[in-house]
Amino acid sequence: QVRLVESGGGLVQAGGSLKLSCTASGRTFGTYAMGWFRQAPGKEREFVSAISWHGSTTSYADSVNGRFTISRDRARSTVYLQMNSLKPEDTAVYYCTIERDTESVRNGQGKYWGQGTQVTISS
Repeated sequence: QVRLVESGGGLVQAGGSLKLSCTASGRTFGTYAMGWFRQAPGKEREFVSAISWHGSTTSYADSVNGRFTISRDRARSTVYLQMNSLKPEDTAVYYCTIERDTESVRNGQGKYWGQGTQVTISS
């Protein structure tokens, strides 16, 4: 069993920045990819970003590419999402997930999910 806990969400003005964190605990053995999804009220959950075990492969949704940066600290079983130039459209609950590889993360195949952290961008 794996537990994922997100943190770092909050309220910021458009153009500002936030850094989200997600830490995995429990029986996390071997290599795995991690990533982020988000969901706004009344909308489908959408892919944001993913990163491989060694960090050599990263993937971003077109809507955030160039503004967001994903990274990870393997020793701490933690993935980060640095979000810059935030827009009101980025307002959503952000969820962390874990899976075998980045492709599986991107396809929404993650077996485990965190409970989410709220990100609100005001204009």
